[in-house]
Amino acid sequence: MQIRATGGPATAEEMQAVDAVLGQPHSLWEGGERAPSDDHLARGGRETRSQRHLLLPVLHSIQDRVGWVSRGGLEYACRRLSVPPAEAYGVVTFYDRFATDKRPPLAVHVCDDVACKCAGADELCAALESAFGPSGPSGSHSGAAWYRSPCLGLCDQAPAVLMERSGMGHVEGRITHAESEVVREVLDGGEWPQAEPVGIPQPRSELRLLRRVGEIDPESFDSYRAAGGYSAFRRALELGPEGVIRELTDAKLLGRGGAAFPTGRKWDAVARTPVRPHHLVTNADESEPGTFKDRVLMERDPFAIVEAMTIAALATGCERGYLYVRTEYPLARHRIEHAVGQARAHGFLGDDVAGTGAHFDIEVRRGAGAYICGEETALFNSIEGKRGEPRNKPPFPVQAGLFGKPTLVNNVETLMNVLEILNTGAAAYAATGTADSTGTRLFCLSGHVRAPGVYEVPMGTTLRSLIGMAGGLHEGRELQAVLLGGAAGSFVTEKQLDVPLSFEGTRAIGATLGSGAVIVLDDTADLNQILLRIARFFKHESCGQCVPCRVGTQRQEEILQRVLASRGANGREGDIALLGEIAQAMRDASICGLGQTAASAIQSAFVQLGVGR
Repeated sequence: MQIRATGGPATAEEMQAVDAVLGQPHSLWEGGERAPSDDHLARGGRETRSQRHLLLPVLHSIQDRVGWVSRGGLEYACRRLSVPPAEAYGVVTFYDRFATDKRPPLAVHVCDDVACKCAGADELCAALESAFGPSGPSGSHSGAAWYRSPCLGLCDQAPAVLMERSGMGHVEGRITHAESEVVREVLDGGEWPQAEPVGIPQPRSELRLLRRVGEIDPESFDSYRAAGGYSAFRRALELGPEGVIRELTDAKLLGRGGAAFPTGRKWDAVARTPVRPHHLVTNADESEPGTFKDRVLMERDPFAIVEAMTIAALATGCERGYLYVRTEYPLARHRIEHAVGQARAHGFLGDDVAGTGAHFDIEVRRGAGAYICGEETALFNSIEGKRGEPRNKPPFPVQAGLFGKPTLVNNVETLMNVLEILNTGAAAYAATGTADSTGTRLFCLSGHVRAPGVYEVPMGTTLRSLIGMAGGLHEGRELQAVLLGGAAGSFVTEKQLDVPLSFEGTRAIGATLGSGAVIVLDDTADLNQILLRIARFFKHESCGQCVPCRVGTQRQEEILQRVLASRGANGREGDIALLGEIAQAMRDASICGLGQTAASAIQSAFVQLGVGR
């Protein structure tokens, strides 16, 4: 018995959206017109199933064109890809970006996460609810609807709004420093405002990784070359693969994605693995609340990322690269896609990279709204067209990663450091920062500071100095806490502001640098509501694969609500103790970092800030 989706046949628009990705079907077996040979010859099989990795691009195409994925449209995609409908349904319902119920053409997503809360997102949502009804399709109005959203990666310009209109001319845009009148006008069918580019709020003489941001045309290959682009690539060719890896090792570069794994050791492990082919994956699924540095780099210096990926591929023997960028970053995605095309046109990607005889090319993949896909093995599953659920380790990605082959995974900031190391030399690079945390680090400052934005400072700079660079608090305000490392990080207090921002420095106080997010909260912040938002975030983003995380994040939110609403009530101390036990269970038994850190900020609020006393 074959279980099939129900809901009628695919519409012409849905079929066109699928065919735009896969090409026209050639037989009845692929969903096309019946041909005489179809009675005698079945087409598809392994060749069709090998395209399973195109499931997410196909679903994005349907969502862009129609605004939602109907059962009929999903079944047509299943026929084209030979994917069982039940599996495809599990995928389409896993990712927040895909809607399985009909929606209006215009969707307006309003961020209500921590940084935007500090900038008035709750008041903005209240105004929209008063004018248009509740968040979601039930609040649709004149072909438009608004939705509450987790962090959009625009924390430096909060409150932020993402706009999207489906159809043949699918378009996306954003509203920064959003005001209710502007958003209401958009929902009423008015013109979309144009977001102005934001500069780097520190002197250019202090910058290394960010030095080209705002100085070059991000859509011009010639502009990038004139600013020193591909000089690191030339140096890499002179050094050779082993020399490049040796430079990274001597520079003591640690990964900037949060795990702080030695980059040189990772590259060397992939390069030495005899199994072929090797894959390269750049993790640009920057979904940690309060983090937006990768967005700035992709939007303002995209060619540098392409250059760094090419160097990584030549050093480790990778033949195919994938850059996985979150769907909430449309401008970054378009800029990277353009940069890849330009690099290919100038001979720096393709069958003969810059005359070296090496083959390497890059494909940009679009995430679909799943925080868990920041975990490397969940990201692999997403690229392969599956639910973004983490895999057990071992085997590790350097042994069996994407498509079961050796895979090198780095995030955007790590790759940017590679260019700096090759341009300046390992010794000069290691001279900056501390002995164990070398180089500079990008930090995303948001919340209640005068000048939010991305800041680049040497490792070991104190948190107090960093906040001072952003202008400090607004006049008359006092510091309540700093959320360091995003929702998966921890709270620090005024007494801890002199902590050196290095891997070893934050570890000494029980904190973490994480993704580089620094959300400053003054005495006007409603800490209880912020904690509840963090708890709700993790409950929603848990992939549900393992019980400790799936149940733990649910119970954490429920118990936290009771604790914050029951000051002085009987059983309150027991609830606080139970929260600690749940946090320990999630840390010890969750399959990945999401569950292991889902309670970190909340527990630190109880310990450091005295919440619940």
